[in-house]
Amino acid sequence: MKIIVSVKQVPSRDSALKVNSAGKWLDDSDLSFEMNEPDAYALEEALQLKEKLGGEVVVLSAGPERVTQTIREALAKGADRAIHVEVEEDGALDALATAQILAKALEGESPDLILTGLQSDDLGYGQTGVVLAELLGFAHATIVMEVEPLGATVRVKRELEDGWFQNVVLSLPAVLTIQSGIKKLRYATLMGIKKAKTKEVKKIPAAATKSAAQIDKVYLPQRNKQSQILTGDPKDVAKQLVEKLKFEARVI
Repeated sequence: MKIIVSVKQVPSRDSALKVNSAGKWLDDSDLSFEMNEPDAYALEEALQLKEKLGGEVVVLSAGPERVTQTIREALAKGADRAIHVEVEEDGALDALATAQILAKALEGESPDLILTGLQSDDLGYGQTGVVLAELLGFAHATIVMEVEPLGATVRVKRELEDGWFQNVVLSLPAVLTIQSGIKKLRYATLMGIKKAKTKEVKKIPAAATKSAAQIDKVYLPQRNKQSQILTGDPKDVAKQLVEKLKFEARVI
């Protein structure tokens, strides 16, 4: 079974974020980067499927040269090879443009499964995997908790609302977006780190595309404090408080 895992590199969660001079995205000159955590769970799922069924796990990542660090981490954990789509400004791409680039990069691969994280920690679109499936003409399922290949099909368990789950059988090939937290993530071993240096990383230029959505402005949220003093007898004050909580604060 050939499994493609789409992995994104995102700013570290403890990074101090600053908006760049153009006001369109983050200033990455002083940022540290890491693997998108939801994608780490997709990678873990792929590696465990490979251990059970055999086959190949291929990491697919789009971004500038620094993405190589995240790719090598995935290879050190057990992925067999990687495809690096060279994109200069990955933060400027929307879900459609990203999916178009990834779909083009997968030409000739013929995967059985494509796994992605549920969403990215930076933009959080939660749409790239779904759009990728549509572009490739593959079946897809989202918020996947369990994956069980059954020959030419795959049974998946999806998380719904209020503690409900849905079991679905999809024909292969298929795209699955994996829910975070479903497995315990592994660490790269010393031997895995050494082997990663010799594994293939294929670099390809990104297909020409343009985002349908444009980021107009990125800014830090403004903080302000407001105080209101309610006057009157206790019954009137209570009534005013309930109205404000219900219609202004919208917490009840």
